Amino acid sequence: MSLVLHNTLSKRKEAFKPLDPANVRMYVCGPTVYDRAHIGNARPVIVFDTLFRLLQRSYPKVTYVRNITDVDDKIMDAAKAKGIAIDEVTSTTTRLFHDDMAALGALPPTVEPRATQHIAQMIAMIEKLVANGHAYVNEGHVLFNVPSMPEYGRLSNRDRKEMVAGARVEVAPYKKDAADFVLWKPSAADQPGWDSPWGRGRPGWHIECSAMSEAHLGETFDIHGGGLDLVFPHHENEIAQSVCAHGGKPFVTTWMHNGFLSVNGEKMSKSLGNFFTVAEVLEQAPGEAIRFYMLGAHYRAPFDWTLDGLKQAKQGLDKVYRALLDASEGEALAGTAPAAVLDALYDDLNTPLAIAHLYELAKTLNKANMAGEPTAQAKADLLAAGQLLGVLQQDPATWLKWTPPNSGALPDAEIDQLVAAWDGARREKDYAKADALRAQLTELKVSVSASPAGTVWRRAE
Repeated sequence: MSLVLHNTLSKRKEAFKPLDPANVRMYVCGPTVYDRAHIGNARPVIVFDTLFRLLQRSYPKVTYVRNITDVDDKIMDAAKAKGIAIDEVTSTTTRLFHDDMAALGALPPTVEPRATQHIAQMIAMIEKLVANGHAYVNEGHVLFNVPSMPEYGRLSNRDRKEMVAGARVEVAPYKKDAADFVLWKPSAADQPGWDSPWGRGRPGWHIECSAMSEAHLGETFDIHGGGLDLVFPHHENEIAQSVCAHGGKPFVTTWMHNGFLSVNGEKMSKSLGNFFTVAEVLEQAPGEAIRFYMLGAHYRAPFDWTLDGLKQAKQGLDKVYRALLDASEGEALAGTAPAAVLDALYDDLNTPLAIAHLYELAKTLNKANMAGEPTAQAKADLLAAGQLLGVLQQDPATWLKWTPPNSGALPDAEIDQLVAAWDGARREKDYAKADALRAQLTELKVSVSASPAGTVWRRAE
C-alpha cells in the first residue's frame, strides 16, 4: 500500500508523491521557548515524530526540520517577569523542551534551526517582497500587502472579511489594509534587535518559518505540519510570503494539521486549573504511556485529555510489555512490522488501527508462549511494530517496575531483596516464610511470577 495523507490545502486524502524520492523534506513548527511545554505542545511533536519514523522506513533519506523560535514578545515578557536575561530564558527553556520530548520518545529532528541564527535570510526575503510590490514600509514597520496576493486565504478557506474579524489579526494605523501583517518591526533600545534596511528591529513571527524552511529545505518541499490552530494566520501567512518571494513557485505540496486538545471536555487554561505541562504529567505516567495515549486517537481528530484515559493507556501498554516479558528467551531475530500495521499507518497515519493490530500481535505472542511454541519471531515483529509507533523501547522488567516519582513507594533495591528472600524460601520449601513474604509483597502492591529470565516482579495497579 502506498502512503496516503490528508492535505489541508485540498481538503482530501492524496497519494503522497515526494518531489525527490531520494530525500523527503518535512518542516514542522516548533516551540516558542519562553515556558515549559504543555500537553497541547506535545501532540504535534508525537504525531510528526511518528510520521518521521514511517517516512524513514519508506525512503532512503528524510530531512525533518523543526524550528526553535527564540525571538518573540512572549520571550521578552517572560525574561522581564523573571528578572533574567533573554538568552537565559531561551537556553533553559530549549533544554527543558528537549528533555521533555525525549521522555515522550520523540527522535531529534534532522535539523533544528533557531530564528536568531537566520536573521540575514529573513531580511533578504523581506527585501524581495518589498522589491516586487508584495510588501511596503510604513512607520518603521515592513508589512506584507495581502491584497497583492489574490489566492490569500485558500489554506484556511476564509475570505478576507472573516480573516480581519479574527481575534488574531492586529489592527494598527500603519497598515494599508486591515489584513496586512508584520514582516519586520522596530525595536526599542532595551529590546532585541538587528540592523536592517528599515532600521534596527526584529522579525515578525511568520517570516521566521518561511526563511528557515527555505534555508534548509529549499523553495518548495514536501510536507509542512503543525497544530490546527496554526492554519490561520501563521501557515496562511507563510504561504503568502514564500510564494510571493519565490516568483509564484509552490511552497509546500502537502499540509498536515493535528486536531485540538482539550482537558476533561474543556479548553486547557490556567484560569480553569486544567493546564498541564509535560513535566507534570511525567510524574503521573512514563513518557511512552503519554505517547501511547495520544496515538490512541487519530491525529486529525480532537483529543480530550483525562487522567482516566492516561491510566487506561498505561494499563494497555503494560499488557503488551507483559507479553514481551513472558516470551521465551531465544535467538534475537530481526523483526518486520506486519503488513496490517503498515497499512494502517500508510492510510493517513491511522495510529488507533495500528495500536489495535499491536494488541493482536501481543495476543499472538501470549498464545505461542502458553503453548510452548517458539516466540522469537513473534516477539521481534511486535518490537518492530512498536518501533514505528515509538513505543516498546524499554526493558520490559524495568517498565513494569515503574512508579510515580516521589510516590513514597519502596525503592526497587529493597523490593529486589524481598523477592530474593521469597524465592529462596520457596526453593527451600519453607512455605510459612514464603507465604509471609508473599503477603508482605502483596501489601506493597508487588506481584511476583516466573519468566524465562527467572523470577521477576512488577508493581501492581
